[in-house]
Amino acid sequence: MKKTGLLTLGLAALCAQPAAYGQTDSAQKGLPALIQVATANTLVLETKASGTIEYQCSKEKDPLTTYKWTMAGPKAELSSRGGEKIGDYSGPPARWAHKDGSFVTGSQVAVSPNGSKNIPLQLVKADVAGGQGALTGVSYVQRVNTQGGVAPAKKCSADNDGEKAEVSYKAEYRFWKAN
Repeated sequence: MKKTGLLTLGLAALCAQPAAYGQTDSAQKGLPALIQVATANTLVLETKASGTIEYQCSKEKDPLTTYKWTMAGPKAELSSRGGEKIGDYSGPPARWAHKDGSFVTGSQVAVSPNGSKNIPLQLVKADVAGGQGALTGVSYVQRVNTQGGVAPAKKCSADNDGEKAEVSYKAEYRFWKAN
């Protein structure tokens, strides 16, 4: 009897947790631990992104004879789950801007691979969150469900040093605020 009573009490306590905890848990289910947001944060906005990432062929610093496609910056439209455009994403530095005038800039904390044909999943810590609106007070941004966006397959060498190429990508960005 005592075990059943304790189990019932424990289940009741779990069910009494605020809805934000359930939302946080479900939003992070299946994500690599490296890019998960601390439990003291609540998911406040999810967007879809569609755009391009620009790469530039350039000489590496070490060794000086090696060339590599380097990310120059992204340009994407942010949309609601219903498909309505609600903002833009650009960089560097990484900047998400909402149509209501709010924005957030951030610095990468961690990445996790998402296959050889997709840019990695990413966790970004907000540096500045400004304006009044949906992105005010954002503490973290996650990039999940990435599709495409990797450096061009075309050879990068002294023959095309300085050449730029745009690659299409899609992703979801999740915005979190500290509780």
